[in-house]
Amino acid sequence: VRPKVARSDATTSGRRIGRRWQAVDLYEYQAKHLFDVHNVAVTPGEVCTTAEQAREIARKIGGPVVVKAQVKTGGRGKAGGVKLAADPDEAAERARDILGLDIKGHVVSRLLVTEAADIAEEYYISILLDRSNRSFLAMGSVEGGVEIEEVAATRPEALIRERVDAIDGMTMELAQRMVVAAKFPVAVQQATAEILVGLWRVMTAEDATLVEVNPLVLTISCLCTIVRA
Repeated sequence: VRPKVARSDATTSGRRIGRRWQAVDLYEYQAKHLFDVHNVAVTPGEVCTTAEQAREIARKIGGPVVVKAQVKTGGRGKAGGVKLAADPDEAAERARDILGLDIKGHVVSRLLVTEAADIAEEYYISILLDRSNRSFLAMGSVEGGVEIEEVAATRPEALIRERVDAIDGMTMELAQRMVVAAKFPVAVQQATAEILVGLWRVMTAEDATLVEVNPLVLTISCLCTIVRA
């Protein structure tokens, strides 16, 4: 989620005389919190800064977890910043492995410990502010879990784009049309459409310029859920 935050350009004796908007990228745990606030379901988890805290969070979750570096850059998995843990002790070990790791110049000081999902398939959905066309753009693909720029460059037909009217927003009709066009499995089309509508709620309520889910996953039990926002 990339919301805009107000920032004062200049002050004189504490009095604001200038103001502009600046886009700010959020950490994954912050984005998932916003999703939860706006009733968009996400996998449960908590943020921590020590191995012992990771152990306690894993104990509360009560099953396999994923320990994830919280940095504002891509490629965390390839860099060793995302690790699966079967139990609390292993979660603590994985936390020690990741804390202090340098990922593209970002040193990891914060972790997200979240419930692990039995992933069957991975998808991609997003809504963004398309400044060049002065409109909103929704995108979806059944080829999630990878850099979406790679999909757009190598298989553009696999990435569906839909204009979203600023007044009407992401209606259920538009969302359903989009998931059909993107060839989402019939079993998850309704759930995915509902999540798209939820992304629009987040987009408008938080005055965001980008709301992205990659991946949106289909679990082995046929549950469509957000594991990374």
